[in-house]
Amino acid sequence: MPSQLDTLKCFSLVVADTGDLDAIRRYQPQDATTNPSLILKAFELPGHQALIDEVLAAIKATGGERQPQVEQAVDELAVAMGAEIARAVPGRVSTEVAARLSFDMEASIRKAHELIERYERRGVAKDRVLIKLAATWEGIRAAEVLEKDGIQCNLTLLFSDAQAQACFDAGVFLVSPFVGRVSDWYQQATGQDFTADTDPGVQFVRGVCQRVSQGGYDTVVMGASFRTTGQVLALAGCPRLTISPTLLEELAATDGEVKPKVLMTRSGGPRPATLSEPEFRWGHNQDAMANDKLAEGIRRFAEDQERLEDLIADRLASL
Repeated sequence: MPSQLDTLKCFSLVVADTGDLDAIRRYQPQDATTNPSLILKAFELPGHQALIDEVLAAIKATGGERQPQVEQAVDELAVAMGAEIARAVPGRVSTEVAARLSFDMEASIRKAHELIERYERRGVAKDRVLIKLAATWEGIRAAEVLEKDGIQCNLTLLFSDAQAQACFDAGVFLVSPFVGRVSDWYQQATGQDFTADTDPGVQFVRGVCQRVSQGGYDTVVMGASFRTTGQVLALAGCPRLTISPTLLEELAATDGEVKPKVLMTRSGGPRPATLSEPEFRWGHNQDAMANDKLAEGIRRFAEDQERLEDLIADRLASL
């Protein structure tokens, strides 16, 4: 009997939520997605040490002041790891613009172009890369410009209907609505335990899929931030699911039937009016969970970026 993972792949494109090359090769996902937290973990994996030493030695050799060297090293290391991942998957790799740029549209656009140029120098074409941006108003506007430049984007930290609608309006390639962090908030707020089908995070992602189908939008929905395999299986049929190695292993080790729970039937009905900035900000503001989780997510990614910069600064100093 096939595993749950094998059967899930019949309904949803599976993406590895990791920078661990061994895990990526083991579970053979179509795509892989990374963020500063995952790169920070990968920084200490044995399989990456030779690549890290190579990147940092090259940066050190260019000379210059410490902080610009560190910032260059972070970008070059993210791209070097991403290029290795791109060689291990048939699809795409997502690489994130620094969280500290989440409210700066122009800086996000410049950083995205820099990352793509670094990828191209490593032989990875831009159609193998998704630029990952936080789904702030500024991040969505940056993605709109980048999409027109031929650079496709993955809008992450998506927690509200307003964020989702603004992404559809902007024509972004992919959105990553979160499951686990939504559920965490409601569990803490209510003290309730949820089944897979009543899980607020699962219901949120199903709602985003329904919006895409009803409006006939081209944006791809990728469920993210899973806590359990039950949440994953409750979203079978969502176009893409990005799953951690721990949950991939559990799905691969478990036999059993998987049925699609999300049906993406494009009706192409009338679309809502395009959200203005005040409408976006008000709509997002009215969702307490989304406000809390977006702000917290940006802070966490920024903190992990700073920790990664500190590790790189120490390594550079020792060379």
